Amino acid sequence: MKNNKEMLGTAPVGKLLVKLSLPTVIAQLVNMLYNLVDRIYIGHMPEVGDLALTGVGVCMPIILIVSAFAALVSSGGAPRSSIFMGQKDTESAEKTLGSCFSLLIIISAVLTVLLLIFSRDLLLTFGASQNTIGYATDYINIYAIGTIFVQLTLGMNAFISAQGFTKISMVSVIVGAVSNIILDPIFIYALNMGVKGAALATIISQALSCVWVIIFLCSDKSILKLKLKNLTPVPKIVLPCIALGTATFIMQSSESVISICFNSSLLKYGGDIAVGSMTILTSVMQFAMLPPQGVAQGAQPILSFNYGAKNADRVKKTYKLLLITCLIYSVTIWAAVMAFPKAFVSLFTPDKALADFASKALRIYFAGMLLFGIQIACQMTFVSLGNALSSVTVAIIRKFVLLLPLIYIMPNLVDNRTIGVYLAEPIADILAVTFTAILFVFQFKRALKKISGANDTPIKQD
Repeated sequence: MKNNKEMLGTAPVGKLLVKLSLPTVIAQLVNMLYNLVDRIYIGHMPEVGDLALTGVGVCMPIILIVSAFAALVSSGGAPRSSIFMGQKDTESAEKTLGSCFSLLIIISAVLTVLLLIFSRDLLLTFGASQNTIGYATDYINIYAIGTIFVQLTLGMNAFISAQGFTKISMVSVIVGAVSNIILDPIFIYALNMGVKGAALATIISQALSCVWVIIFLCSDKSILKLKLKNLTPVPKIVLPCIALGTATFIMQSSESVISICFNSSLLKYGGDIAVGSMTILTSVMQFAMLPPQGVAQGAQPILSFNYGAKNADRVKKTYKLLLITCLIYSVTIWAAVMAFPKAFVSLFTPDKALADFASKALRIYFAGMLLFGIQIACQMTFVSLGNALSSVTVAIIRKFVLLLPLIYIMPNLVDNRTIGVYLAEPIADILAVTFTAILFVFQFKRALKKISGANDTPIKQD
């Protein structure tokens, strides 16, 4: 345990980033398999695969909202616990862990009730048609029951990574993903449960991951222990976590809002095939962006710990390495999608008409992705340094100021209105990266200046 703390503050940054990021990247990729495997199996169901895939795709806004609430708590609580560890304040770090655990349980209970009551109405609003609403409700009603497992797995696993135990957090994800891969074909095909089977496989798998995570946090192997005395949510601990996690919450929950707007506009201009294509596009986007997000999560404990320890040089080195890595990756994946769009699309559907349509749309949708590594690196660094205001600002600008209006503006500026809807994404991405980079230059210099003169005064987190 002591060695893990010393590692964050003294090990060579390059080797440390690889050590922490590799398990996190693997965990991110494996975690995505929860939804991707469902969609791949569902998309290949005989006769009804295309409609079933579209129906499950309409569920994505709800799934994103559930995940966003887990991120609201974890992405604020985990970096703050790392900063407390850097300040050698283990007690405050453990109180943060306990309060966040209880808050996740409360949120899970509320979400489960709301989803079970309002799921059908929400799905119709989110772009389900009369052809797809049956598949959508079958999936989400079962998924809703497992909300608590999703919340605790995603929320608490971040605290494992924040301590530098990225291999353990990777195993947490692998336990669930492997279970899901095994259970999906059994429930979907062997037991003939269709989309209901996919949802059931998912929540059972998440439950197994949840048990693994909680057992580790209660064990002697964890630096920060989940203790009964710390489970009462304390406002002065919880509220700063929520403030810092708001940026990630906005980014993830706004994906839900954006998904609704995309689906409704595409249903209007292009019908079920356009909505089905959007399911494929967002699946490819999510999967493609997981490696840089995993690297960024691996960098988070290094950035937060050394910021808390007032080691400006290590903070700077970590950020530069993170930026270079994310940017190289985003350019590479952009080039791959531009060159071979059908290779990505064919994973999700054997239907020729849907595959041809989605392949053309994917090139448009991905056009601005070559620079997105900058956005990921800057966003995670804002969060890692406790800069809640900047994190929230860049999240709001990208989603609500840029992308949301463009979804409705672009169809009126081009001849093909369906293509106009897809064009909103790359235009918003390029403008958002420009804004984020400019803001980051000023805020990062300010953060480094704050910790350059090392002293014993605790850092005031924004």
